[in-house]
Amino acid sequence: MQHVPVLAAEVIMGLNLSSGKTIIDGTLGLGGHAALILEATAPDGLLIGIDRDDRNLELAKQRLARYGNRVRYVNSAFSAMNTLGVQADGVLLDLGFSSVHVDAPERGFSFQSEGPLDMRYDTRGELRAEDIVNGWSKDELATLLRRLGEEPAAHRIAKAIFDARREQRITTTTQLADIISAVVPRRGKTHPATKTFQALRLVVNDELGEVEKGLVAAQAALKPGGILAVITFHSLEDRLVKHWLKDSKSFEALSKKPIVPGRPEVLSNPRARSAKLRLAKRS
Repeated sequence: MQHVPVLAAEVIMGLNLSSGKTIIDGTLGLGGHAALILEATAPDGLLIGIDRDDRNLELAKQRLARYGNRVRYVNSAFSAMNTLGVQADGVLLDLGFSSVHVDAPERGFSFQSEGPLDMRYDTRGELRAEDIVNGWSKDELATLLRRLGEEPAAHRIAKAIFDARREQRITTTTQLADIISAVVPRRGKTHPATKTFQALRLVVNDELGEVEKGLVAAQAALKPGGILAVITFHSLEDRLVKHWLKDSKSFEALSKKPIVPGRPEVLSNPRARSAKLRLAKRS
């Protein structure tokens, strides 16, 4: 499966890698950044790869098999990294959700093809997008779409969902996308359902809560002088990381502004266009 890590060169340089270092990749995904980290810390560096999705872990194990016992795999949220008994030289958090989720209709992350309204990274979790769409009140849905989707048409979409589910339970991604498209006109290339799907994904997986807890865990897991690298893909995450680092007395930001991909990377990998990398050193 093809996977192109975002801001790869900038991450490797920012983490200040060298032989023997211990790095926590809190969002292992398919192992794109991890492979580069392992190369840069050869021959005896250690990588702790964490992912909530056990299927991602299995795919990453195949990709990273050649590194043998230099990789330790953990099926968990990255907010638990401080419980692993490791003091790391660097921590990477790539907060973009994996392309493997978009490309798997049965996971319910995308409206491009029909699938169940699920959206769980960890299928052991109880809350699904279907539960929210069919169970939350109209006002709760509107608040969710406004806050986590930054959706201007939040009330209109919430009313459309509420009205539609009175006739029939909403169970699929395309069903929900069609309901939204019927009340919100398409402008430009962005599908009218994009922000709604973002909001649902964020709340199903408690992504912003996990980011905040993950930053606290990274603070505990890093050695003094260790580097924290965080890649965000939307403004809610980036603002959270920016303000947390600014308020923290344990980190020194290594650049005033986030590092963004250059035009060549965006042209070759459109997914990178909204990525921002923030680097900070543990005091």
